[in-house]
Amino acid sequence: MNTSEQDRWSRVKSRLRSNVGEDVYTSWFARMDLEGVQEESVRLSVPTRFLKSWIQAHYAERVLSCWQAEAPEVHRIDLTVRSAVRPVVQQKEAPAPVETRRAPAPELRSTATAPVSANHDALGGSPLDPRLTFASFVVGRSNTLAHAAARQVAEGRRGDPVMFNPLYIHAGVGLGKTHLLQAVTWAGNSGNERKVLYLTAEKFMYGFVAALKTQTALAFKEALRGIDVLVIDDLQFLQGKSTQAEFCHTLNALIDAGRQVVIAADRPPSDLESLDDRVRSRLAGGLVVEMGSLGEELRHGILKSRVAAARTHHATFDVPEEVLHYLARTITHNGRDLEGAINRLLAHSKLNNQPVTLEMAEREVRDLVRPQEPKRIKIEDIQRVVARQYNVSRSDLLSSRRTANVVRPRQVAMYLAKTLTLRSLPEIGRRFGGRDHTTVLHAVRKIEALVNKDTALSEEVESLKRQLQE
Repeated sequence: MNTSEQDRWSRVKSRLRSNVGEDVYTSWFARMDLEGVQEESVRLSVPTRFLKSWIQAHYAERVLSCWQAEAPEVHRIDLTVRSAVRPVVQQKEAPAPVETRRAPAPELRSTATAPVSANHDALGGSPLDPRLTFASFVVGRSNTLAHAAARQVAEGRRGDPVMFNPLYIHAGVGLGKTHLLQAVTWAGNSGNERKVLYLTAEKFMYGFVAALKTQTALAFKEALRGIDVLVIDDLQFLQGKSTQAEFCHTLNALIDAGRQVVIAADRPPSDLESLDDRVRSRLAGGLVVEMGSLGEELRHGILKSRVAAARTHHATFDVPEEVLHYLARTITHNGRDLEGAINRLLAHSKLNNQPVTLEMAEREVRDLVRPQEPKRIKIEDIQRVVARQYNVSRSDLLSSRRTANVVRPRQVAMYLAKTLTLRSLPEIGRRFGGRDHTTVLHAVRKIEALVNKDTALSEEVESLKRQLQE
């Protein structure tokens, strides 16, 4: 690449930075390099497939227009993914103004570099339960994909290409996501080939804040980015603007360097309203897997597994098959309730020296028998079903159009979002094209009033509710 091309590339980047803003530029374009210019086309490269697909989907026209402002003869941009081992050539260019707390993450250094001293408590990792291994994980229809993806991550070796990055597992309470994450950590560290670090979101926050207070933040960041596999649990609890920014930079640095990231939360990335849009989009760019509710067959398997584990310490402990079937049929909430039921039966049997019977089980676990939890309805599901019902598109519902054939379906969708989900008015407004919460409140009150007077609308709304709850 000659000097004139370098100068032109610098001017294009300046135009792009001004066009999209500093935050967007730092997130998506800071690691874009010029490979060459040939006749009417420009060849650019980025370090990951995710960056390539995101830029192509959202910013291709802007990049091309910035190039055409400098070189009108350019009519095509070819974006490629460069090799991870390709040496990065430092180009001389004026440093861009960067906000203090939004500085881009530094590139990860080669693994041959001397390791940074990891003297932070957080880098010792969060406590691991020795029982939570792959051997004790019971596989069923609702968790097959999550289990397979976790095993694939755990069995990887240093230097292998990363297949899913990040691997993002979400599920309700007690459905096994923490079990899988800890199993990945145990398996990954057992061979001593890779450094696998398991942290809860709370521990990550504690470590970052402690490092800031002791003025060792740089060492904390460098040590974190030297991890081969970073496992973060309960991401929904990550709070604080500066902590989230550091998490985003760490996530980008690890993924771009080909390191593995595994994350668990109680909801999909799109529903983590407290997180920055850039973090959510990066999380959604990997493999997102939901672990569904436990079916009766899987619950029965978990109960048998827990009884077998209890027998290793209490050889005479026995639970009749009819009791196992009763527990699997009636305790439907989560796996922790199933384990609690076995612990109660074990305690009652040993302390009172009595065999386990169906009558005893019914008496001891009655408070664990809960009504079936209703289906969790998502705002995206509401928008899709309403759009289909009224023959409009989902983008119409999110748009600023004010025609009658769009306004009424939009108001119905907002009303259903408020009545069928736990989302707040501001959250609902944001999911409907960034509207103010007062607009949502007006829509809810409007439909509430009409439902009481308009029989046809009332029947339509009830029909939509049934479709969403089935």
